[in-house]
Amino acid sequence: MISKRRLIVGAGALVCVAGARPARAALPPISLARHEQAMRQAIEEARRNPVYPFGAVIVRAGSGQVIARGVNNSRDNPILHGEIACMNDYVRLNGNRDWGQMVLYTTGEPCSMCMSALVWAGIGGVVFASSIDGIRRAGIEQINITARAVAEASPFYSGLLLGGVLAAETDRMFMERQKS
Repeated sequence: MISKRRLIVGAGALVCVAGARPARAALPPISLARHEQAMRQAIEEARRNPVYPFGAVIVRAGSGQVIARGVNNSRDNPILHGEIACMNDYVRLNGNRDWGQMVLYTTGEPCSMCMSALVWAGIGGVVFASSIDGIRRAGIEQINITARAVAEASPFYSGLLLGGVLAAETDRMFMERQKS
């Protein structure tokens, strides 16, 4: 009897992995001004939670139109980080499709859970403001796995990953947040 491993190794490059996503077309160029405009929308979402100001928006890359919004609601559900809440809003409004044409903007670097969810969705890009280290300096515990580490550990993912957009503003927002 041939083992599954031997069958896969023997088939070489002809093996198709179930669930693998086809290669996406690259996102159109996005100016720094447009990144900042979208990040300001994420900051507005974040202001809805003065204790944990993690806000996110999903934007259509081509037009800059905000398609979905979310803010951290982990007091009600521990997985409802701003990015997950935003992804849920996106699916509710648009269905589970067209992720490769979207960019998620978030006030804080996505944790490993959120970044993994974004990778699995196949989102076209992730742009964040404050880094995990900056969030930690504000007194908010973080798992020490960067968004870049998650993306690099996902050989099938090739989306945009950009950090530090308006970080001075969000770093200040995290430092001045209400303490629970």
